[in-house]
Amino acid sequence: MPLKGKADSITVAKSIAILSKCLEKYHNQKVIILLDEYDVPLENAYFNGFYNEMVSFIRSLFESALKTNNSLKMAVVTGCLRISRESNVSALAETSEKRCKRFLEPSLYRDGLFTGLNNLKVVSVLDESYSEYFGFTQQETDSLLGFYDITYKTEEVKKWYDGYLFGNTEVYNPWSLINYVYDIIYKNTEFPKPYWSNTSSNSIVHELIENADDITRKELEELACGGIIEKPVHEDITYEDIYKSQDNLWNFLFFTGYLKAVKTGFIKRKIYISMTIPNEEILYIYENHIQEWALQRIEKQDLSGLLKAFEEGECEKAADIITGQLMDTISFYDYKEDYYHGFVTGLLKHNGRYIIKSNRESGLGWYDLVLKTQRIRKGRAIIIEFKVADSIHGLEKGCKKALEQIEKLHYDNDIIEEGYTDILKYGICFYKKECFVMKEE
Repeated sequence: MPLKGKADSITVAKSIAILSKCLEKYHNQKVIILLDEYDVPLENAYFNGFYNEMVSFIRSLFESALKTNNSLKMAVVTGCLRISRESNVSALAETSEKRCKRFLEPSLYRDGLFTGLNNLKVVSVLDESYSEYFGFTQQETDSLLGFYDITYKTEEVKKWYDGYLFGNTEVYNPWSLINYVYDIIYKNTEFPKPYWSNTSSNSIVHELIENADDITRKELEELACGGIIEKPVHEDITYEDIYKSQDNLWNFLFFTGYLKAVKTGFIKRKIYISMTIPNEEILYIYENHIQEWALQRIEKQDLSGLLKAFEEGECEKAADIITGQLMDTISFYDYKEDYYHGFVTGLLKHNGRYIIKSNRESGLGWYDLVLKTQRIRKGRAIIIEFKVADSIHGLEKGCKKALEQIEKLHYDNDIIEEGYTDILKYGICFYKKECFVMKEE
Protein backbone atom coordinates (compact mmCIF):
# COMPACT_ATOMS: atom_id res chain seq x y z
CA MET A 1 0.00 0.00 0.00
CA PRO A 2 1.24 3.52 -0.71
CA LEU A 3 2.34 5.55 2.26
CA LYS A 4 0.09 8.37 3.32
CA GLY A 5 0.75 11.49 5.32
CA LYS A 6 3.21 14.37 5.27
CA ALA A 7 6.88 14.09 6.16
CA ASP A 8 8.30 16.59 8.65
CA SER A 9 11.19 18.87 7.70
CA ILE A 10 13.77 16.77 9.59
CA THR A 11 12.84 13.64 7.66
CA VAL A 12 12.95 15.51 4.34
CA ALA A 13 16.31 17.06 5.21
CA LYS A 14 17.76 13.60 5.78
CA SER A 15 16.21 12.10 2.64
CA ILE A 16 19.25 12.43 0.36
CA ALA A 17 21.54 10.94 3.01
CA ILE A 18 19.14 7.99 3.51
CA LEU A 19 18.94 7.43 -0.25
CA SER A 20 22.75 7.53 -0.47
CA LYS A 21 23.04 4.86 2.21
CA CYS A 22 20.53 2.63 0.41
CA LEU A 23 22.33 3.03 -2.92
CA GLU A 24 25.73 2.29 -1.39
CA LYS A 25 24.41 -0.85 0.25
CA TYR A 26 22.76 -2.08 -2.95
CA HIS A 27 25.61 -1.24 -5.37
CA ASN A 28 28.42 -1.76 -2.88
CA GLN A 29 30.12 1.52 -3.77
CA LYS A 30 30.06 5.15 -2.69
CA VAL A 31 27.60 7.53 -4.39
CA ILE A 32 28.01 10.72 -6.40
CA ILE A 33 25.46 13.46 -5.69
CA LEU A 34 24.58 16.04 -8.35
CA LEU A 35 22.57 19.07 -7.16
CA ASP A 36 21.56 21.35 -10.02
CA GLU A 37 20.38 24.95 -9.48
CA TYR A 38 20.54 24.70 -5.71
CA ASP A 39 19.66 28.39 -5.36
CA VAL A 40 16.36 28.35 -7.29
CA PRO A 41 14.38 27.43 -4.13
CA LEU A 42 16.16 30.30 -2.36
CA GLU A 43 15.17 32.74 -5.11
CA ASN A 44 11.55 31.61 -5.06
CA ALA A 45 11.49 31.79 -1.28
CA TYR A 46 12.96 35.29 -1.31
CA PHE A 47 10.25 36.64 -3.60
CA ASN A 48 7.49 34.84 -1.72
CA GLY A 49 8.44 35.84 1.82
CA PHE A 50 9.88 32.69 3.41
CA TYR A 51 13.58 33.12 2.64
CA ASN A 52 14.89 32.53 6.17
CA GLU A 53 12.93 29.30 6.52
CA MET A 54 14.23 28.00 3.18
CA VAL A 55 17.83 28.88 4.06
CA SER A 56 17.48 26.96 7.31
CA PHE A 57 16.00 23.93 5.57
CA ILE A 58 18.58 23.81 2.76
CA ARG A 59 21.38 24.17 5.27
CA SER A 60 20.07 21.12 7.15
CA LEU A 61 19.62 19.22 3.89
CA PHE A 62 23.18 19.92 2.76
CA GLU A 63 24.73 19.14 6.12
CA SER A 64 23.02 15.76 6.04
CA ALA A 65 23.77 15.02 2.40
CA LEU A 66 27.28 16.44 2.08
CA LYS A 67 28.89 16.88 5.48
CA THR A 68 27.95 13.86 7.56
CA ASN A 69 27.16 11.44 4.71
CA ASN A 70 29.53 8.47 5.01
CA SER A 71 28.17 7.03 1.76
CA LEU A 72 29.31 10.03 -0.28
CA LYS A 73 32.21 9.79 -2.74
CA MET A 74 31.89 13.28 -4.23
CA ALA A 75 29.27 15.93 -5.03
CA VAL A 76 28.77 18.61 -7.68
CA VAL A 77 26.49 21.55 -6.82
CA THR A 78 25.49 24.19 -9.39
CA GLY A 79 23.77 27.55 -8.97
CA CYS A 80 23.95 31.15 -10.12
CA LEU A 81 25.10 32.74 -6.87
CA ARG A 82 28.06 31.83 -4.69
CA ILE A 83 27.31 29.48 -1.82
CA SER A 84 29.84 30.71 0.72
CA ARG A 85 27.62 33.44 2.21
CA GLU A 86 24.13 32.23 1.34
CA SER A 87 23.22 31.77 4.99
CA ASN A 88 24.22 34.62 7.25
CA VAL A 89 23.83 35.44 10.90
CA SER A 90 20.65 37.46 10.47
CA ALA A 91 19.01 34.71 8.45
CA LEU A 92 19.75 31.80 10.76
CA ALA A 93 20.20 33.22 14.24
CA GLU A 94 17.88 31.50 16.70
CA THR A 95 15.90 33.18 19.46
CA SER A 96 17.45 31.75 22.60
CA GLU A 97 20.64 33.36 23.89
CA LYS A 98 22.36 29.98 24.24
CA ARG A 99 21.66 29.02 20.62
CA CYS A 100 22.75 32.44 19.33
CA LYS A 101 26.11 32.07 21.09
CA ARG A 102 26.59 28.60 19.65
CA PHE A 103 25.71 29.82 16.14
CA LEU A 104 28.14 32.73 16.33
CA GLU A 105 31.14 30.47 16.83
CA PRO A 106 33.39 31.00 13.76
CA SER A 107 33.53 27.30 12.94
CA LEU A 108 29.75 27.25 12.54
CA TYR A 109 29.06 30.22 10.29
CA ARG A 110 32.32 30.45 8.39
CA ASP A 111 31.05 28.47 5.38
CA GLY A 112 27.39 29.50 5.45
CA LEU A 113 25.17 26.81 3.97
CA PHE A 114 28.14 24.51 3.57
CA THR A 115 29.34 24.67 7.15
CA GLY A 116 32.40 22.48 7.73
CA LEU A 117 32.97 21.48 4.09
CA ASN A 118 36.66 22.28 3.98
CA ASN A 119 37.19 20.57 0.62
CA LEU A 120 34.65 22.65 -1.26
CA LYS A 121 35.97 24.02 -4.57
CA VAL A 122 34.03 26.95 -6.04
CA VAL A 123 34.24 27.56 -9.80
CA SER A 124 32.64 30.78 -11.04
CA VAL A 125 31.96 32.24 -14.48
CA LEU A 126 35.22 34.17 -14.17
CA ASP A 127 37.31 31.01 -13.87
CA GLU A 128 38.93 29.23 -16.78
CA SER A 129 38.70 25.73 -15.30
CA TYR A 130 35.64 23.83 -16.63
CA SER A 131 34.69 26.91 -18.66
CA GLU A 132 33.74 24.90 -21.76
CA TYR A 133 31.18 22.92 -19.74
CA PHE A 134 28.94 25.86 -18.90
CA GLY A 135 27.29 25.74 -22.33
CA PHE A 136 27.71 24.54 -25.92
CA THR A 137 30.95 25.49 -27.64
CA GLN A 138 31.00 26.60 -31.28
CA GLN A 139 32.19 23.15 -32.36
CA GLU A 140 29.41 21.42 -30.44
CA THR A 141 26.81 23.82 -31.84
CA ASP A 142 28.03 23.27 -35.40
CA SER A 143 27.81 19.49 -34.87
CA LEU A 144 24.27 19.79 -33.49
CA LEU A 145 23.04 21.91 -36.40
CA GLY A 146 24.81 19.65 -38.89
CA PHE A 147 23.26 16.50 -37.41
CA TYR A 148 19.77 17.88 -38.01
CA ASP A 149 20.66 19.42 -41.42
CA ILE A 150 19.92 22.98 -40.32
CA THR A 151 23.35 24.55 -40.78
CA TYR A 152 21.63 27.34 -42.72
CA LYS A 153 20.53 28.57 -39.29
CA THR A 154 24.10 29.01 -38.05
CA GLU A 155 24.24 32.80 -38.20
CA GLU A 156 20.77 33.21 -36.70
CA VAL A 157 21.64 30.86 -33.84
CA LYS A 158 24.89 32.69 -33.16
CA LYS A 159 23.18 36.07 -33.12
CA TRP A 160 20.46 34.95 -30.73
CA TYR A 161 21.98 32.38 -28.37
CA ASP A 162 25.78 32.77 -28.42
CA GLY A 163 27.92 35.30 -26.58
CA TYR A 164 28.28 33.93 -23.04
CA LEU A 165 31.84 34.15 -21.80
CA PHE A 166 33.14 31.80 -19.10
CA GLY A 167 36.80 32.41 -18.36
CA ASN A 168 38.09 32.88 -21.90
CA THR A 169 35.63 30.45 -23.49
CA GLU A 170 32.58 31.68 -25.38
CA VAL A 171 29.57 29.37 -25.28
CA TYR A 172 25.94 29.17 -26.36
CA ASN A 173 22.97 29.05 -23.98
CA PRO A 174 22.26 25.27 -23.95
CA TRP A 175 18.61 25.57 -22.84
CA SER A 176 17.68 28.05 -25.56
CA LEU A 177 19.67 26.27 -28.26
CA ILE A 178 18.09 22.86 -27.55
CA ASN A 179 14.59 24.36 -27.54
CA TYR A 180 15.29 26.26 -30.75
CA VAL A 181 16.59 23.17 -32.59
CA TYR A 182 13.59 21.16 -31.40
CA ASP A 183 11.13 23.79 -32.64
CA ILE A 184 12.89 24.10 -35.99
CA ILE A 185 13.05 20.38 -36.79
CA TYR A 186 9.42 19.85 -35.73
CA LYS A 187 8.38 22.99 -37.63
CA ASN A 188 6.94 24.70 -34.56
CA THR A 189 8.56 27.93 -35.72
CA GLU A 190 10.68 29.39 -38.49
CA PHE A 191 12.11 32.14 -36.33
CA PRO A 192 14.18 32.43 -33.13
CA LYS A 193 12.31 32.77 -29.85
CA PRO A 194 13.34 34.18 -26.44
CA TYR A 195 13.22 30.86 -24.59
CA TRP A 196 15.00 32.40 -21.62
CA SER A 197 12.30 35.05 -21.18
CA ASN A 198 10.13 32.88 -18.93
CA THR A 199 12.81 32.15 -16.35
CA SER A 200 12.27 33.38 -12.81
CA SER A 201 15.27 35.73 -12.75
CA ASN A 202 13.48 38.07 -15.14
CA SER A 203 11.76 39.58 -12.13
CA ILE A 204 15.13 41.02 -11.16
CA VAL A 205 15.42 42.66 -14.59
CA HIS A 206 11.99 44.18 -14.04
CA GLU A 207 13.01 45.47 -10.60
CA LEU A 208 16.20 46.98 -12.00
CA ILE A 209 14.28 48.85 -14.69
CA GLU A 210 11.39 49.94 -12.46
CA ASN A 211 13.69 51.37 -9.78
CA ALA A 212 16.31 52.79 -12.14
CA ASP A 213 17.71 56.20 -11.31
CA ASP A 214 19.08 58.61 -13.93
CA ILE A 215 22.51 56.94 -13.97
CA THR A 216 21.07 53.44 -14.29
CA ARG A 217 18.73 54.52 -17.10
CA LYS A 218 21.69 55.97 -18.96
CA GLU A 219 23.64 52.74 -18.49
CA LEU A 220 20.72 50.62 -19.72
CA GLU A 221 20.43 52.77 -22.84
CA GLU A 222 24.16 52.42 -23.43
CA LEU A 223 23.91 48.63 -23.10
CA ALA A 224 20.98 48.55 -25.53
CA CYS A 225 23.09 50.29 -28.15
CA GLY A 226 25.79 47.63 -27.82
CA GLY A 227 27.77 49.63 -25.28
CA ILE A 228 29.76 48.49 -22.27
CA ILE A 229 29.51 49.35 -18.57
CA GLU A 230 32.15 48.69 -15.91
CA LYS A 231 31.28 47.48 -12.40
CA PRO A 232 33.16 46.01 -9.40
CA VAL A 233 32.73 42.26 -8.89
CA HIS A 234 30.88 40.96 -5.83
CA GLU A 235 31.03 37.19 -6.22
CA ASP A 236 29.60 36.50 -2.77
CA ILE A 237 26.26 38.37 -3.08
CA THR A 238 23.11 36.62 -1.88
CA TYR A 239 19.44 37.31 -2.59
CA GLU A 240 19.28 39.41 0.57
CA ASP A 241 22.08 41.59 -0.80
CA ILE A 242 20.62 42.27 -4.25
CA TYR A 243 18.83 45.53 -3.45
CA LYS A 244 21.39 46.92 -1.04
CA SER A 245 23.19 48.68 -3.87
CA GLN A 246 22.87 49.17 -7.62
CA ASP A 247 26.22 47.41 -8.11
CA ASN A 248 24.77 44.27 -6.53
CA LEU A 249 21.93 44.28 -9.04
CA TRP A 250 24.37 44.53 -11.94
CA ASN A 251 26.39 41.69 -10.42
CA PHE A 252 23.29 39.52 -10.11
CA LEU A 253 22.46 40.14 -13.78
CA PHE A 254 26.01 39.20 -14.69
CA PHE A 255 26.10 35.96 -12.71
CA THR A 256 22.67 34.90 -13.99
CA GLY A 257 23.56 35.40 -17.67
CA TYR A 258 21.85 38.71 -18.45
CA LEU A 259 25.21 40.37 -19.03
CA LYS A 260 28.54 39.00 -20.17
CA ALA A 261 32.10 40.00 -19.38
CA VAL A 262 34.24 41.39 -22.16
CA LYS A 263 37.19 42.42 -20.00
CA THR A 264 38.33 42.20 -16.40
CA GLY A 265 40.67 44.50 -14.50
CA PHE A 266 42.18 44.89 -11.04
CA ILE A 267 42.00 48.37 -9.48
CA LYS A 268 42.80 49.19 -5.84
CA ARG A 269 42.41 45.59 -4.62
CA LYS A 270 39.10 45.13 -6.46
CA ILE A 271 38.21 43.17 -9.58
CA TYR A 272 36.22 45.15 -12.15
CA ILE A 273 34.25 43.69 -15.05
CA SER A 274 33.40 45.40 -18.31
CA MET A 275 29.95 44.02 -19.21
CA THR A 276 27.62 44.06 -22.20
CA ILE A 277 24.41 42.33 -23.31
CA PRO A 278 25.41 38.92 -24.76
CA ASN A 279 22.91 38.36 -27.59
CA GLU A 280 19.55 39.16 -29.22
CA GLU A 281 17.59 36.89 -26.88
CA ILE A 282 18.70 38.80 -23.79
CA LEU A 283 18.24 42.15 -25.54
CA TYR A 284 14.65 41.14 -26.25
CA ILE A 285 14.09 40.49 -22.54
CA TYR A 286 15.36 43.94 -21.58
CA GLU A 287 13.27 45.61 -24.28
CA ASN A 288 10.16 43.66 -23.35
CA HIS A 289 10.44 44.61 -19.68
CA ILE A 290 11.17 48.24 -20.55
CA GLN A 291 8.12 48.48 -22.80
CA GLU A 292 5.95 46.88 -20.12
CA TRP A 293 7.34 49.19 -17.45
CA ALA A 294 6.85 52.27 -19.63
CA LEU A 295 3.22 51.40 -20.38
CA GLN A 296 2.43 50.71 -16.74
CA ARG A 297 4.11 53.92 -15.68
CA ILE A 298 2.25 56.06 -18.21
CA GLU A 299 -1.10 54.48 -17.32
CA LYS A 300 -0.57 55.37 -13.66
CA GLN A 301 0.15 59.04 -14.36
CA ASP A 302 -2.22 61.93 -14.75
CA LEU A 303 -1.18 63.45 -18.08
CA SER A 304 -4.23 65.67 -18.45
CA GLY A 305 -1.88 68.65 -18.17
CA LEU A 306 -0.38 67.81 -21.57
CA LEU A 307 -3.76 67.73 -23.27
CA LYS A 308 -4.78 70.97 -21.57
CA ALA A 309 -1.56 72.62 -22.76
CA PHE A 310 -2.41 71.69 -26.36
CA GLU A 311 -5.98 72.93 -25.96
CA GLU A 312 -4.86 76.28 -24.57
CA GLY A 313 -1.91 76.77 -26.89
CA GLU A 314 0.70 76.60 -24.11
CA CYS A 315 3.57 75.36 -26.24
CA GLU A 316 6.32 75.71 -23.66
CA LYS A 317 4.31 73.81 -21.06
CA ALA A 318 3.57 70.99 -23.52
CA ALA A 319 7.25 70.79 -24.44
CA ASP A 320 8.30 70.66 -20.78
CA ILE A 321 5.90 67.80 -20.05
CA ILE A 322 7.01 65.75 -23.06
CA THR A 323 10.70 66.43 -22.34
CA GLY A 324 10.23 65.43 -18.71
CA GLN A 325 8.64 62.14 -19.77
CA LEU A 326 11.47 61.44 -22.21
CA MET A 327 14.08 62.17 -19.55
CA ASP A 328 12.37 59.72 -17.21
CA THR A 329 12.19 56.93 -19.79
CA ILE A 330 14.71 54.33 -20.91
CA SER A 331 15.01 54.31 -24.69
CA PHE A 332 16.17 51.17 -26.49
CA TYR A 333 15.59 52.69 -29.89
CA ASP A 334 17.27 55.05 -32.29
CA TYR A 335 16.00 58.58 -31.93
CA LYS A 336 13.96 58.50 -35.12
CA GLU A 337 10.60 60.08 -35.92
CA ASP A 338 8.70 56.80 -35.52
CA TYR A 339 9.94 56.47 -31.94
CA TYR A 340 8.78 59.96 -30.94
CA HIS A 341 5.51 59.48 -32.81
CA GLY A 342 4.74 56.34 -30.79
CA PHE A 343 5.91 57.92 -27.56
CA VAL A 344 3.66 60.99 -27.75
CA THR A 345 0.75 58.84 -28.93
CA GLY A 346 1.24 56.75 -25.79
CA LEU A 347 1.16 59.85 -23.60
CA LEU A 348 -2.13 60.97 -25.13
CA LYS A 349 -3.71 57.55 -25.56
CA HIS A 350 -5.74 57.45 -22.33
CA ASN A 351 -7.01 61.04 -22.44
CA GLY A 352 -10.69 60.02 -22.21
CA ARG A 353 -11.93 62.92 -24.37
CA TYR A 354 -10.35 62.73 -27.79
CA ILE A 355 -10.32 60.02 -30.44
CA ILE A 356 -6.78 59.50 -31.72
CA LYS A 357 -6.06 58.86 -35.39
CA SER A 358 -2.50 58.11 -36.46
CA ASN A 359 -0.84 57.99 -39.89
CA ARG A 360 -4.04 58.54 -41.86
CA GLU A 361 -4.37 59.89 -45.40
CA SER A 362 -5.77 63.40 -45.68
CA GLY A 363 -5.35 66.12 -48.28
CA LEU A 364 -2.22 65.43 -50.31
CA GLY A 365 -0.42 63.24 -47.78
CA TRP A 366 -0.49 61.34 -44.50
CA TYR A 367 -0.67 63.27 -41.24
CA ASP A 368 1.18 62.01 -38.14
CA LEU A 369 -1.42 62.48 -35.42
CA VAL A 370 -4.93 63.88 -35.11
CA LEU A 371 -7.05 64.18 -31.96
CA LYS A 372 -10.78 64.72 -32.45
CA THR A 373 -13.64 65.14 -29.98
CA GLN A 374 -16.70 62.99 -30.57
CA ARG A 375 -18.84 66.10 -30.94
CA ILE A 376 -18.26 67.92 -34.20
CA ARG A 377 -20.32 71.12 -34.14
CA LYS A 378 -19.01 72.26 -30.77
CA GLY A 379 -15.96 70.04 -30.83
CA ARG A 380 -12.29 70.46 -31.59
CA ALA A 381 -9.56 68.77 -33.61
CA ILE A 382 -5.80 68.93 -33.03
CA ILE A 383 -3.31 68.11 -35.80
CA ILE A 384 0.26 67.26 -34.78
CA GLU A 385 3.22 66.75 -37.10
CA PHE A 386 6.59 65.42 -35.83
CA LYS A 387 10.13 66.21 -36.94
CA VAL A 388 13.62 65.27 -35.72
CA ALA A 389 16.48 67.77 -35.68
CA ASP A 390 20.16 67.05 -36.30
CA SER A 391 21.19 69.26 -33.38
CA ILE A 392 19.71 71.13 -30.43
CA HIS A 393 19.87 74.32 -32.52
CA GLY A 394 17.55 72.89 -35.18
CA LEU A 395 14.50 72.40 -32.96
CA GLU A 396 12.67 75.62 -33.85
CA LYS A 397 13.42 75.21 -37.55
CA GLY A 398 12.04 71.66 -37.41
CA CYS A 399 8.77 72.88 -35.87
CA LYS A 400 8.34 75.49 -38.60
CA LYS A 401 8.95 72.83 -41.23
CA ALA A 402 6.28 70.61 -39.64
CA LEU A 403 3.70 73.42 -39.66
CA GLU A 404 4.53 74.26 -43.29
CA GLN A 405 3.96 70.61 -44.19
CA ILE A 406 0.51 70.61 -42.53
CA GLU A 407 -0.50 73.60 -44.63
CA LYS A 408 1.18 72.59 -47.88
CA LEU A 409 -0.35 69.10 -47.92
CA HIS A 410 -3.72 70.25 -46.57
CA TYR A 411 -3.86 67.77 -43.71
CA ASP A 412 -6.99 69.54 -42.44
CA ASN A 413 -9.08 68.81 -45.55
CA ASP A 414 -10.87 65.71 -44.24
CA ILE A 415 -11.37 67.29 -40.82
CA ILE A 416 -12.98 70.37 -42.34
CA GLU A 417 -15.20 68.18 -44.51
CA GLU A 418 -16.37 66.36 -41.39
CA GLY A 419 -17.56 69.70 -40.02
CA TYR A 420 -14.91 70.65 -37.46
CA THR A 421 -14.31 74.41 -37.28
CA ASP A 422 -12.06 74.64 -34.20
CA ILE A 423 -8.81 73.14 -35.51
CA LEU A 424 -5.44 73.55 -33.75
CA LYS A 425 -2.19 72.75 -35.57
CA TYR A 426 1.12 71.91 -33.88
CA GLY A 427 4.63 71.15 -35.04
CA ILE A 428 6.78 69.20 -32.58
CA CYS A 429 10.49 68.70 -33.11
CA PHE A 430 12.86 66.48 -31.13
CA TYR A 431 16.56 66.20 -30.59
CA LYS A 432 17.42 63.18 -28.43
CA LYS A 433 15.40 63.81 -25.26
CA GLU A 434 14.78 67.50 -25.90
CA CYS A 435 11.48 68.69 -27.34
CA PHE A 436 10.22 71.95 -28.87
CA VAL A 437 6.52 72.69 -29.59
CA MET A 438 5.18 75.36 -31.92
CA LYS A 439 1.54 76.28 -32.71
CA GLU A 440 0.21 77.77 -35.91
CA GLU A 441 -1.05 81.25 -35.18
